Amino acid sequence: MKTKLDIAKNWLPRYTGTRIDEFGDYILITNFQNYVTTFAGQFNCDIKGENRTMQTSTNCEGLSIINFGMGSPNAATIMDLLTARSPKGILFLGKCGGLKSSTEIGHFILPIAAIRGEGTSNDYFPAEVPALPSFKLHKFISNKIIEHNQEYRTGVVYTTNRRVWEWDEKFKDYLKTLSAIAIDMETATIFIVGHANEISRGALLLVSDMPLTPEGIKTEESDKKITEAFTKLHLQIGIEAMTEIEENGEQIRHFRY
Repeated sequence: MKTKLDIAKNWLPRYTGTRIDEFGDYILITNFQNYVTTFAGQFNCDIKGENRTMQTSTNCEGLSIINFGMGSPNAATIMDLLTARSPKGILFLGKCGGLKSSTEIGHFILPIAAIRGEGTSNDYFPAEVPALPSFKLHKFISNKIIEHNQEYRTGVVYTTNRRVWEWDEKFKDYLKTLSAIAIDMETATIFIVGHANEISRGALLLVSDMPLTPEGIKTEESDKKITEAFTKLHLQIGIEAMTEIEENGEQIRHFRY
C-alpha cells in the first residue's frame, strides 16, 4: 500500500465492517451509536461493524450513516478513509455546548466556520487556512430546518481537543474572547480534512448544554433528556436533507487549487 488511497481502500472496510460499494453517495457521520440504531430501525436495515471501531448502516435509498466515535483524531480518520468511496456529500450530526445567551438547549447551529483549536487539522493545512463548510450543502440544510419549523443559529464554532475543561476558568475566559457561538470536538477537523480531500461537507449541531456556568454543564441526567427530546428530529432533518439534495439541491462543486 503505497498511496493514501490504497490505505483508505484497505482500512475503510477494516474499521467499519462494511464494503466500500455498500456506502451511499451521501453520508451522515455522528458520534452516537443511538443515531445509527434509530436510523437502522426507521429503515429496517442492518447495522454493520458492531464488533469494529465504527458502526454503519445504509438504507435502500443509498443513504449511509457512520458512528465514527468521539474527538478530532477520529473525525480526521473517517474523513480520510471515506476518500475510498469519494462521497458526494457528508453531513456531521453532532452535539455542542452553547457559549452565547442567544443559544438555548435544543437549538440547532449551522456553523459558518470553525476555529481550529484541536490541533489535528494542522497536519492538513497551515493555521491560516479557515475551516469552512460547503456553502451549497448548508444552504439546502437550512431550508430543511425551516420546513420543520425549527429555529437555528449561525456562527463560528470553536473546536477543541479537550474533553474535560469545564472546571478551567482561564480557558473559559479565553473562550469568551473568541466570539464563538458554541464549542465541540470535531467540526473544524471535519471541515479541514474534507477540504483537503475535496469532499463536500457540513455540520448540523444540536446545543446539548451551556458549559460556561456550573449549572449548565452536561450530566448523565441532562444528556438523557436532550437525547429523548431532540435526537429523532436532529436525525430526521439530516436524513431528509441528504436524501433530497441529489434531486432538489444545487450541484456542489469543490474548489480545487
